[in-house]
Amino acid sequence: MKFLKIAILAILIVSCAPIRVNYDYDKTTSFNSYKTYQFYADMETGLSELDTKRLLNAIDAKMQSKGFSFSETPDFFIDIKSQEYQEPQRQTVGVGVGGGGGNVGGGISIGLPIGQANVNRQITIDFVDESKKQLFWQAISESSFNPKSTPEKREARLNAIAEKVLNSYPPESK
Repeated sequence: MKFLKIAILAILIVSCAPIRVNYDYDKTTSFNSYKTYQFYADMETGLSELDTKRLLNAIDAKMQSKGFSFSETPDFFIDIKSQEYQEPQRQTVGVGVGGGGGNVGGGISIGLPIGQANVNRQITIDFVDESKKQLFWQAISESSFNPKSTPEKREARLNAIAEKVLNSYPPESK
């Protein structure tokens, strides 16, 4: 029942505020050779300690559902970095002139920002082959972030981010 509530909450959050994800990977990589993973011990994620734990749990659950195993001697390491940024508020000024039937009119409109600027978070997830000392897969997600949200909403949001980011891993062979 608790899972159902969290899933519904996650769907509501995701439907209201999109999570944008961009991927990049090394085309020469044989993704079939990577079966086990580990997180870097000295990661500086840019998230709070609690949010870091939530995100690692979400990534771990998604990776294991895809058949990957957490290991002390991994095939690859996962590194996470994030940063917050504010979108600039949109402000506009418009000038218009029009006429018809011998009449001429004009107008000026000004768009004033109301409320606060949106706070967004960019999370970068790198998959690194330590034996080759190279990055082989990367995803960068961008989504809205409310620093005042409840722990449940934060967890649901980070679960949705992990779900969307790891949906396309490993990339399909062409």
